[in-house]
Amino acid sequence: MCDNRTPTSVEAAVPVAMPAQIQPARLPLQIRGATAFTLAELVVSLGVLVLLVFLATQLINSATSVTIISSKRMDADSEARQVLDRMAIDFAQMVKRIDVDYYVKQANGQRFQNDQIAFYSAVPGYNPSSASAGSVSLVTYRVNSNAASSSYNKMERLGKGLVWNGASTTDSPVVFLPLTISNTWCQATISGTPSANCTGTPDPNYEVIGPDVFRFEYYYLLTNGALSDAPCLDASNCSTLNGWRDVAAIAVDLAVIDPKSKVLLTDQQIASLNGNSGLTNFLTDWSSDMSRPGKLITSWQNKLNSIIRTATGPRPASSAIRFYERYFYLNR
Repeated sequence: MCDNRTPTSVEAAVPVAMPAQIQPARLPLQIRGATAFTLAELVVSLGVLVLLVFLATQLINSATSVTIISSKRMDADSEARQVLDRMAIDFAQMVKRIDVDYYVKQANGQRFQNDQIAFYSAVPGYNPSSASAGSVSLVTYRVNSNAASSSYNKMERLGKGLVWNGASTTDSPVVFLPLTISNTWCQATISGTPSANCTGTPDPNYEVIGPDVFRFEYYYLLTNGALSDAPCLDASNCSTLNGWRDVAAIAVDLAVIDPKSKVLLTDQQIASLNGNSGLTNFLTDWSSDMSRPGKLITSWQNKLNSIIRTATGPRPASSAIRFYERYFYLNR
């Protein structure tokens, strides 16, 4: 039956609900795609990542290089310190008398080669066979110049215990003037290079104290303050030392290369630096124009820099060479 009633005012005020708007369904892949990075963002992110990795690599490489260089310098410093400290003990107890001989460099002596030195010192040496051992040892320092030796281009020390004159017919005695060390012990004992009138053989009791010390040079600080390669105030009249009375100190210079870098150099390359090759173009000797302390080391450094610039030797090895100088004052 039809309802013909007229709607009241209340009914007319109630709004008629409309059906909700239908939303399209989204698939999971469509949802993910809506939140992905753009190609430009990926390129920028990748570039930042590459830059960070590059910076980290450079930092690690720099730290590694600094560590390696520091380690090499510490190795060279440690070896040089041991050698110089051993010298300090020997020089401090040197026998300074006018009636005994010394094997030392004179003016213009031991040119174009490593220096050698021999003197008596009140330090323990290896004992002779005689029971009448004296309290003095013959102490010598050299850089081995015998290419056939396993100690070639290495620094050696001899500390030979002696007996007093007449105590033994078989053991070596202390040498008093006018006899000289070089005549009694033979050049082969001291320098390793026998002279024409020397039939002796090198003493087998040398010990290597500086396996990476390849250059040894020394000169004198005289009592008047001058530097000299003669141990006397009057270089023209310096046949005897007079108990070192004119010498205030002995200045020793060493060149050392760290063990890791030394393997990059051949014996011939090292010999071209220290004078064992017979060439004159090497880490030079002290000369009279080096009137101030440190000038010899400066000369060596300049020579080494020219070698590095001209690439005549392996640069890593050449740059790992370090120089040292120390003054040993002779207590009066």
